[in-house]
Amino acid sequence: MKTDTFALRHIGPRETDLQHMFKTIGVSSMEQLIYETLPDDIRLKSDLNLEPAMTEYEFAKHIFTLGNKNKVFQSYIGLGYNQSIIPAVIQRNIFENPGWYTAYTPYQAEIAQGRLEAILNFQTMVIELSGMEIANASLLDEGTAAAEAMALLFDVRTRDQKKNNICKFFVSEEILPQTLSVLQTRSTPIGVELVIGNHETFDFSTDFYGAILQYPGKHGQVNDYSGFISKAKTNEIKVAVAADILSLALLTSPGEMGADVVLGTTQRFGIPLGYGGPHAAYFATKEEYKRSMPGRIIGVTVDTNGNRALRMALQTREQHIKRDKATSNICTAQVLLSVMAGMYAVYHGPKGLQYIANKVHASAITLANELEKLGLHQINTAYFDTIAIKVDAKKVLIIAEQNEVNFYYIDENTVSISLNETTSIADLNLIVSVFAQANDKQASTIIKLSENSQLPSSLERTSPFLQHDVFNKYHSESALMRYIKMLERKDLALNHSMISLGSCTMKLNAASEMLPLSMPQWNNIHPFAPLNQVQGYQEMLAKLEQQLNEITGFAGTTLQPNSGAQGEYAGLMVIRAYHQSRGDHHRNIALIPSSAHGTNPASAAMAGMKVVVTKTLENGNIDVDDLREKAILHKDNLSCLMVTYPSTHGVFESAIKEITQLIHDNGGQVYMDGANMNAQVGLTNPATIGADVCHLNLHKTFAIPHGGGGPGVGPICVAPQLVPFLPTNPVIATGGEHAITAISAAPWGSALVCLISYGYICMLGAEGLKSSTEHAILNANYIKERLNGYYDTLYSGEMGRAAHEMILECRPFKEKGIEVTDIAKRLMDYGFHAPTVSFPVAGTLMIEPTESEDLAELDRFCDAMISIRKEIEAANADDSNNVLKNSPHTLAMITTDNWMYPYTREQAAFPLDYIADNKFWPTVRRADEAYGDRNLVCSCAPIEAYMEN
Repeated sequence: MKTDTFALRHIGPRETDLQHMFKTIGVSSMEQLIYETLPDDIRLKSDLNLEPAMTEYEFAKHIFTLGNKNKVFQSYIGLGYNQSIIPAVIQRNIFENPGWYTAYTPYQAEIAQGRLEAILNFQTMVIELSGMEIANASLLDEGTAAAEAMALLFDVRTRDQKKNNICKFFVSEEILPQTLSVLQTRSTPIGVELVIGNHETFDFSTDFYGAILQYPGKHGQVNDYSGFISKAKTNEIKVAVAADILSLALLTSPGEMGADVVLGTTQRFGIPLGYGGPHAAYFATKEEYKRSMPGRIIGVTVDTNGNRALRMALQTREQHIKRDKATSNICTAQVLLSVMAGMYAVYHGPKGLQYIANKVHASAITLANELEKLGLHQINTAYFDTIAIKVDAKKVLIIAEQNEVNFYYIDENTVSISLNETTSIADLNLIVSVFAQANDKQASTIIKLSENSQLPSSLERTSPFLQHDVFNKYHSESALMRYIKMLERKDLALNHSMISLGSCTMKLNAASEMLPLSMPQWNNIHPFAPLNQVQGYQEMLAKLEQQLNEITGFAGTTLQPNSGAQGEYAGLMVIRAYHQSRGDHHRNIALIPSSAHGTNPASAAMAGMKVVVTKTLENGNIDVDDLREKAILHKDNLSCLMVTYPSTHGVFESAIKEITQLIHDNGGQVYMDGANMNAQVGLTNPATIGADVCHLNLHKTFAIPHGGGGPGVGPICVAPQLVPFLPTNPVIATGGEHAITAISAAPWGSALVCLISYGYICMLGAEGLKSSTEHAILNANYIKERLNGYYDTLYSGEMGRAAHEMILECRPFKEKGIEVTDIAKRLMDYGFHAPTVSFPVAGTLMIEPTESEDLAELDRFCDAMISIRKEIEAANADDSNNVLKNSPHTLAMITTDNWMYPYTREQAAFPLDYIADNKFWPTVRRADEAYGDRNLVCSCAPIEAYMEN
């Protein structure tokens, strides 16, 4: 046994387990299982052409050496990205802790109360700093958050504005350049006309429905927008403000000025630069717009006993409900990063944030004063952290690079300098010396920071913020460490047990893949650093793109989309650009099977396409006859087909090549949703089945952790004809020769976590990747056969096999009064997170074990499911007082003196022997969904204040 191979550690089943698993499934070998699962005509004829697999030790050496090719300069570039200090207690206990980074999206509220509380803290922080009424649980980055604001305000236009098709949206020329590019991408397909101009000369025409302002502006100028917002309101123009969140500790909040939406990034609240991401954006608005709000909202409710509980609120807004009527396709957010940013505010509290903001502001004033002494002119009349200096920029650039310092060069005569919380007096003296040398002057030495202010008195913040106890009691490391641990204990993550969510691929996030994220040569690089300083990043990203090209069979890849849903959107926008380049502007029909994930039709609608739904057969496959009929009917306007493969029903459809050819024959392109790539890698690929573009969920198949709902990365891989249209960035050019505008704010999206997928591929190699896919299929079919006779599998392939996931039929249990939700909640008592509930078929469970789970864990899960099936059989439809309906059982229930249930405490909490070795206790009983929606509270206010009379 080669103990230094990564595959040995990543893949769960041992070699000695295989014969038992084969016997259970009814095959003699892995080869037979794969033959019976995959159609032969889509099997790859040769192995992937990848470099030999590295050992974990070799990869550690490689990534350290590669990281040293990056030059970590002091970056004062700004433009929405600032170096920050990650408190060590947060880095060690959250960022590097699998109890936090391996958790899933908190759909199962009862086993996610810790994460939900941390995100509620984040929302409270955002509401109070922004001065708004309601906030969500983080978005992807500032650029996409601005685009969501544009779309929300478009959605909530007045009746007359909609009737008169008022569609102009004013964008201040002060907006960040990458934000403008994302707005340009997102506006045209939905019918919004952007008008870019000076907010001081804006005429408030009634042709406009909304506007967006930057606070402070892109080069640091702080403007008082209260007059602008007041005039806009008079003309029924709603206003969004993109605001630097740290500045709001000192500046009047946009909410107090009357803004309708406030958004931005929380990156400077203890989140590493990471060459552009991942970072948590924030988004806050008025309560009246809550049902048009993108993303997730964490809300306060009560549980079965009337005790306070947290949950994801307003879930009817999710895309699986609204589909093509959705105003947003947000699925993955940046939860892990929002947890960190919220905990940064908890650790520092209001006084700490004010101290940090004052220090940054004082540093900017001190620097401006010293540069003025050199005879240089600083042009901002009011500023927070960024000054703009009139100077010979070329001379400054040469000397700055010699001193390992980066500024932002606005033009030949203007240099912008954005300071941050890491800036010391020594740093300021170095900056001054650079400018002095460039101007042949002698610099004086700064000894202390200025105590003056460059903020107008009218804009100085007077309103309090972060008054809740949570922001005022955990300011020592021991206190915060224990608070974080208390929350962690309330959450079930992969470090406790298998999370068998179908379509979500909750696989091992190996420590060797994660360790580089803490290295400063990787996490401390500005996304707009000059390319000659980021050779390590450029080599890694280019290699990852090549690896993904090889895995998918495609010709080009962009890593820019920072979620799977953004990847969907990017793929459709590239298809759109391709058609337009051929003069086919009219091709706007997207065919989407009825079984598709809800983000598919939502993304199509956002890309300006008309959704035509195609039927599925009783066996779950695409109805080829219906598809043919609709493809021919719409052949003159057909843009694309969106297809998931293997299907959302967990089956490799044998007609897939016929389906893709049918679309091509009628002038369309094929978009393949990569949610189920874990069943393809090394065995088949999107190019082989006939697709033209696919997105990949790197947070699924390629091992980036889910982090409680994010970060995610959703690159798209494309066929040769689509390569020219891959997206660019306005600051650092990327993409093809006919590139579409930006999909996300940073040139390479969430580049830092791409290290994880790079490591995953490098350490597995071609053989390991193929073996991972085979074992994912093996594990799924093992569960399928072990549960046979207890649960029916809804769909199977032509030879009776599942792909990497399966759907269990649970609807007949209603005869016993048991709903699928009861099974999901009861699994918590057995120490397991529920599989995917009621998707894609209502009343079912979709199970995906992944290759990472060993035989013992698979058996524990199967034993739990079989035990629950026996409990269902014993249930009485006329009596809801049973172990299933009362689940989950909390520690408080089990230890009460008053036990009122017709089953024992042991049956409730310890139904199988293995549970006693590692018992997980849900901290609340079932959360009351309806109560939480009727009484929406998304901040830290006590629940007593909102109880119904």
